[in-house]
Amino acid sequence: MVTVRRQVPLDGQYSDLPAWLDSVAERCHLQDTAVLERACARAEACEKAGDLAGRRWPYGIGCYRIGLEMAEILADLHVDGEALPAAVLYRAVREGHLSLLEVEREFGETIARMVEGVLRMAAISAVLNPTRKPVLGQQEGQLDNVRKMLVAMVDDVRVALLKLAERTVIIRALKDGDEERRLKVSREIFDIYAPLAHRLGVGQLKWELEDLSFRYLQPGAYKKVAKLLDEKRLDREAYIVKVIDELKGHLARSGIHDVQVDGRAKHIYSIWRKMQKKHLDFYEVYDVRAVRILVPEVRDCYAALGVVHSLWQHVPKEFDDYIATPKENGYQSLHTAVVGPDRKMLEVQIRTYDMHEDAELGVCAHWHYKEGARRRKGQDEHKIAWLRQVLEWHDELGEASVTNMVDDFRAQDSSERVYVFTPDGHVVALEAGATPVDFAYHIHTEVGHRCRGAKVNGHIVPLHYRLKTGEQVEILTTREGGPSRDWLTGSLGYVRTSSARARIQQWFKRQDRDTHIAQGRAILEKEMSRLALGQVDLDKLAPQFNLKTGEDVLVALGAGDLRPAHVVNQVQGLLEADAPQQELEFVPRKATKRPADSSDITIEGVGNLMTHIAACCQPIPGDSIMGYITQGRGVTVHRADCPNLLSMQADDPRRVIEVSWGHADRISYPVDIFVRAWDRQGLLRDLLSVLANERVNVTAAHTESHQDDNTATMLLTIEISTLGNLGKVLARMDQLPGVLEVRRYKK
Repeated sequence: MVTVRRQVPLDGQYSDLPAWLDSVAERCHLQDTAVLERACARAEACEKAGDLAGRRWPYGIGCYRIGLEMAEILADLHVDGEALPAAVLYRAVREGHLSLLEVEREFGETIARMVEGVLRMAAISAVLNPTRKPVLGQQEGQLDNVRKMLVAMVDDVRVALLKLAERTVIIRALKDGDEERRLKVSREIFDIYAPLAHRLGVGQLKWELEDLSFRYLQPGAYKKVAKLLDEKRLDREAYIVKVIDELKGHLARSGIHDVQVDGRAKHIYSIWRKMQKKHLDFYEVYDVRAVRILVPEVRDCYAALGVVHSLWQHVPKEFDDYIATPKENGYQSLHTAVVGPDRKMLEVQIRTYDMHEDAELGVCAHWHYKEGARRRKGQDEHKIAWLRQVLEWHDELGEASVTNMVDDFRAQDSSERVYVFTPDGHVVALEAGATPVDFAYHIHTEVGHRCRGAKVNGHIVPLHYRLKTGEQVEILTTREGGPSRDWLTGSLGYVRTSSARARIQQWFKRQDRDTHIAQGRAILEKEMSRLALGQVDLDKLAPQFNLKTGEDVLVALGAGDLRPAHVVNQVQGLLEADAPQQELEFVPRKATKRPADSSDITIEGVGNLMTHIAACCQPIPGDSIMGYITQGRGVTVHRADCPNLLSMQADDPRRVIEVSWGHADRISYPVDIFVRAWDRQGLLRDLLSVLANERVNVTAAHTESHQDDNTATMLLTIEISTLGNLGKVLARMDQLPGVLEVRRYKK
């Protein structure tokens, strides 16, 4: 069984070191603690030297204490004897009081290599915060550090465990830290290290990292849930004791022996996340009251499930069999919700003792560095297969894979997946909503590039078909060719996964650069002509897109990496910056002030809808925002980077819409629009409907029919706020039936 120690028995300089060493040796099955004892003495000397030099320790605790707390956490994970000295020495090296060469000379190459690997994991933070420099050498590039970190983790997962232990110690110490540091560290842990713990299956660290970072990132929500839990704690504990006694009796009478039944507290972030995701009240969360049944064999799990369902009514759609279909990180268990005694909702988890050890310790339960440890069904390789996949992306895609790596780290809810079969019967796990194109790229990049069709259960399906668990998928390929550019259009729904999208984008990037330049120039000239804009220096524009030259901008446009609207928006800023030197191409002849609607939120392309601000992220004017269509409550407005919004978008992307802040005193500019179209009834009405839907005011309209060629021309004067909005309006008008030409008119 697993013992989780939340409180570390450290006191001052830790005078009872022998007792602690004995405790660690027992938990980690160490025969000799001499190396660990020497590491403790070395770290303590470094801390004393720092104290004498007047060193101000980050987070208020010295390198020795941090090292001991890291080792204590790793001891609960039952790591081996080499990881513990590395933990004790790490912060001394990090703070510059001990060099890697000294560590290698005094403690060996393996321990020094682990410490170096943990130092390099600062590259993860650099990915999230580009202003932060890597710990090891400013001359080394960010991508190189990311790659080395991943290689180290694949070769030795203890590197990741050391970093998780260090981040756990640091966030525990943040209680007395300043607000800025709390937010910075908590965001990093929430975005990267809690998901990493989840991926590696280390449940006990994942829960603590999530709860503590959630506590600092959203203190109001944390306190609300904590208070609700505390108010019901005594009642819940008494209820759980009653349920445990009843379950033990029925299981014993059913012939299921060597059973352990206990209750467990669901962690606060998990409760809040379920409330937000499913729009539930606290009292509607079924697993606030929960018991766990541990049995010796898999067959006993299903026998115990039968006992539970015979005792209490099962809640529909609240059963998950993670034994038959494990989660991506290897987690196995049976989850069911029932209407328990006194008509109260109760979650029951059923698993074997081995499954429970895996759930708590993850890769630590059976990683190859434990000599003589049994290998359980290859789960250790499965748990870090995603790391190898990210490495492949890095080799294949270069810089494009960094974003995908961060997205992959942040994909926290691995239960939202589908499991499909290859024609040979192999199981493939994909994100919920994945398509045959995603499946093809998961199998191999070349299979994805040459994909032209798909069969599901023997029947032809469209490539945007959403796969379902249990289906067998066969990809139909061609000998040559590449992906379609339509696959990158999100609204068409061909691609769901970030890895597939990145590989498609990379394929287009590798095509003839001259072709892309010509295509990009044609696209840009068409858009600039339609908006009646003059020439612009693309070399000045390139840095706005993190590109080097104007040709790179054209290549990105031709390859589909940049949209014309994005370029036009940057052109407007460039023209405004150059206003003293040249006449602006987009200036108000007579700027008008238009009062905003009663709502402060504009729903893009829809008009007025009821809106309300999301309580989870509380966006304010100036934040980048998106809307989520709820049932019966209109549109909930979230910050664009809100974790809840990203999770809901993964579940149902069609309900996420673009919104923007309204303006109490919005400036609009009069612009003349020229339209030529085939003459027909209702043409003007259709054009005005587009303008009305886009919330554009029309101040003048002149129409003329031409009998000789059966066309009509129109000159409309509209009020518009930005070039981006103008481009959007013209594109919508251009899509109307019979429209031959629509452009900005310059007198």
